[in-house]
Amino acid sequence: MKICAACHEHLPKESYSKKQWKLDECQRRCKVCTAKNREVQPIPKKQDKDTNNYGGLVTLLDSMCLGSIEKEISDEQLFAPPPPSEDCPICFIRIPTLSPTGKKHMTCCGKVICSGCMHAPVYDSQGNEVSEEKCPFCRTLYPITDEEAMERLKKRVEANDPIALFNRGNYYRKGRHGFSQSYTKALKLYHKAGELGCSLAYCNVGWAFDHGRGVDVDKKKALYYYELAAMRGDECARYNLGQVEWRAGNMERAFRHFMIAISSGDSDCLETIKRLYSDGQATKEVYTKALRAYQAYLFEIKSDARDKAAAFSEEFRYY
Repeated sequence: MKICAACHEHLPKESYSKKQWKLDECQRRCKVCTAKNREVQPIPKKQDKDTNNYGGLVTLLDSMCLGSIEKEISDEQLFAPPPPSEDCPICFIRIPTLSPTGKKHMTCCGKVICSGCMHAPVYDSQGNEVSEEKCPFCRTLYPITDEEAMERLKKRVEANDPIALFNRGNYYRKGRHGFSQSYTKALKLYHKAGELGCSLAYCNVGWAFDHGRGVDVDKKKALYYYELAAMRGDECARYNLGQVEWRAGNMERAFRHFMIAISSGDSDCLETIKRLYSDGQATKEVYTKALRAYQAYLFEIKSDARDKAAAFSEEFRYY
């Protein structure tokens, strides 16, 4: 019996090819995982009883999305302008999309604060600068210990805060902050966060299906969740969709995805169009339009406070 590095199951010799059987534990994959192109997964710090039993998760995701997949998303829906971006609740300027340095989710009040307001001094009701580190919005003291931070996150999760659900999903996926590594729990949290409005969570579900992380590789489902995320305003999902269309030779559709992502602040899409222009695959007009879209985005997010924060530390860079 040896452990498969993809599904982490103890399996007999006949479950492996001769080549895989000879590999070490961090590389060995069983015949099923090899055939389904499942990638090697990190070994959990503490084995979760449901880490590898993801059949229930697949059934759950199938029941949630298969009906919609059969009724394909139309181009009118897919390429419609994304929802308006949120403004910082303090300075009322559009929140940068760059994460995690351009913005921060506060577990005390659930607000997303921009880097400029995070760096700016906090004042009391008398106009005096407060020396203690407090939330710029609700004036709650920052958590001192990791345990306190996780307790606040727990309360936000119980309040169905979509970003808190997404962040906890990340901790399960990576096995961090005391959470045992579990793709099953991560994907359930991602799906719930996506339903509640966190577009990046749907992108992560799509990525899981795209690369076989916690579920079998399924490009159709991956595309579906990328489309859900993109329609809700996630620029990373737009980038992925653009890459899919580009590889398929559908350049016009690829450029449409890239342009929407650039308008949302995705610099990777701008670099992609720049590279395509240099290679002769994109026209000067397309590249010029992309530059103007990105400049328009920068005009909406730039502020003196954010520039000061970015000059102070790289952790406050916002574009």
